Amino acid sequence: MRTCTVFGMLALFICPVIAQSTLPEDPELAASTILLSTWIEETMDYQGIPGMAVGVVYDQELLWARGFGFADLENEIPMTPQTLSRIASITKTFTATAIMQLAEAGKLRLDDAVRTYLPWFTLKNRFTDAPEITIRQLLTHTAGLPGEAAFPYWTDHRFPTREQIMATLPEQELIFPPGYKLRYSNLGLALAGEVVAAAAGMPYQQYIEEHILNPLQMNSTFVVLPEKEKKRLATSYDYRRSDGSRNKLDFPECNGLIPAANLTSNVQDLARYISAHLGDGKKNQPILSIYSLREMHRVHWLNPEWESGRGLGFYLRKRSDRTLIGHGGWVAGYKSHIVFCHNDKIGVIVLSNCADAVPTTFAYRIYEELAPLILKLKRPPAATTQASDDWDKYIGDYEDLCGWQAKVMRLNDKLVLYQYDYPANDAPRDGLIELVPEGAQLFRMSAAGGNGETVRFELDDRGRVARLWKGENYFLPVNIKK
Repeated sequence: MRTCTVFGMLALFICPVIAQSTLPEDPELAASTILLSTWIEETMDYQGIPGMAVGVVYDQELLWARGFGFADLENEIPMTPQTLSRIASITKTFTATAIMQLAEAGKLRLDDAVRTYLPWFTLKNRFTDAPEITIRQLLTHTAGLPGEAAFPYWTDHRFPTREQIMATLPEQELIFPPGYKLRYSNLGLALAGEVVAAAAGMPYQQYIEEHILNPLQMNSTFVVLPEKEKKRLATSYDYRRSDGSRNKLDFPECNGLIPAANLTSNVQDLARYISAHLGDGKKNQPILSIYSLREMHRVHWLNPEWESGRGLGFYLRKRSDRTLIGHGGWVAGYKSHIVFCHNDKIGVIVLSNCADAVPTTFAYRIYEELAPLILKLKRPPAATTQASDDWDKYIGDYEDLCGWQAKVMRLNDKLVLYQYDYPANDAPRDGLIELVPEGAQLFRMSAAGGNGETVRFELDDRGRVARLWKGENYFLPVNIKK
């Protein structure tokens, strides 16, 4: 429990903490969740954030979920992992997932022209020699489109219908040539939603429900929020004013912009969604193959600083030694962020209900605090290879016909290949490649230091090494242990 000053008033409200946890029992991990909760409460108190719900996913499991503060200040309704919140632009990742499903089904190709599916798609174009805009460019925000449809809906919250967007699109102008520059575009993802509907032969909402929400049992996620569910929705608040007060905000459905910004969900359901993206494709999640997931999560557009870029529907960002994949959202006072890492199989969800919260910061801090501890407890130790006395006959020096040299040696009960380089390797271990046994005289160069190709030792009739085959080429023994 905490006391938090709200609205700058003298009265103190007791802000509840609603939690659920399936974290492994570990003193260090328990202490870290207490530390995180304390920091979140402190930051919320200082910034006057009404409510926040967070969740941490490991692979297919929601490990830790917690609500802080209030979903509704006036009625003192606590924020919980089940509280509904508009997730705004995280909707774009659902639209991109739908596109990938349709690509898998052979109903479209990523590099097809948008006009193939939307014959009415046309804008003023001063780049007369520019190629057609593709579906891939819509998903990576590199189509050169305006950021918005031709209406001031972020000002007056009067969102155009899809028919109004279609009617006014020819009056809008292409900002950049396709593929020239990243320009975030809500219009682009709204059009991607139209591609989904056209390729699938059904309305966008129906497709998302039948092919993503229902298979993942996301029963508290809605493309358009039904009236009967609105009582579960957190109250939205604007920026904190100088006296500490906040006004309530009302936000309508996005109409023609639904595929870009309209979904409503909660921490528990978004955990299922992240788990689907962390999975191994249809083996354990029914929405996409591992190949399509990898395609979504790889860099399709790299920003100039070479530390961030765009996948298909997701951003990618390098933080320390991790590549983090995610997306944020913001409509009215609903601000949200999801982030996950494939290598770690860990994801974080943060949902908040005021316009000046920064859920991205919370998501990163939660990740950085808990991920190392979760991995230490949940990830099994790397399999160790049993050293074999038979390896002794491979140990020694090798050289190819062009003079390139290599050495095979034992190191910490592993068989390794040291590859000489020119110029020389910068450090002793830079030239090391672990040889992982796969069969008689057959090894594979570990991806950690090699390229995954095989190494095969060819023996003569006396059982001595005649050649070391590295991929399709070979080395001859020079000095082999007898």
